[in-house]
Amino acid sequence: MTKVEEAPNTATVSRVPKVDMKFEIVVIPVSDVDRAKEFYTKLEWRLDADYAKGDEFRIIQFTPPGSGCSVMFGTNITDAVPGSARGLYLIVSDIEAARAELLSHGAEVTEVFHGANGIFSGPDEPYLFGRVRVTGPDPERNSYRSFASFEDPDGNGWLLQEVTIRMPGRLDPTATRFVSVNDLESALRRAAAAHGQHEARIGKPDADWPVWYAEYMVREQTGEELPR
Repeated sequence: MTKVEEAPNTATVSRVPKVDMKFEIVVIPVSDVDRAKEFYTKLEWRLDADYAKGDEFRIIQFTPPGSGCSVMFGTNITDAVPGSARGLYLIVSDIEAARAELLSHGAEVTEVFHGANGIFSGPDEPYLFGRVRVTGPDPERNSYRSFASFEDPDGNGWLLQEVTIRMPGRLDPTATRFVSVNDLESALRRAAAAHGQHEARIGKPDADWPVWYAEYMVREQTGEELPR
């Protein structure tokens, strides 16, 4: 007689605590481990590990500034073709400042670009918003819409993406945080510019500007409607 499995008790399932699953590491394939290490060292990414076991195994881990996720490469840790990791996104609050910093460290970075209205066939390398790259940041400087790209010596492809306002629901509104001084500075500058427009609308100085700044910065990060 075939045993029929019973459906799980939904009441029991609902009592199972949710476990955080934090995306920690991306493995990229490289052909020359020391050359790759030199490249990412020059970018001034944090070196977290360089461990070897003879000539048969080596693991190197770097973390970009302010990132909660690291990149790993080495010897005998992946069978992927060197340079085949593409579309590795680095989220930045100021695309032009991030590009300038990478250039100062010797990386060959494209000009800042945006998409041509979602054209997904064309001469350029594909990315999140299409396959035709228009020079310059997004004309309206919309969040998620301005990019720049660069490659490591093997051709693993990185994309800078400017994000200043998150889409709703992407972040926990009770856990607003800024991962670097640069991120906080950029947020303050955007709040200051918006607050200047706010004061122009009300026709007088706003004595409660700290409250307005705080509300603006939290709403911007969590994707809520911005205060006016």
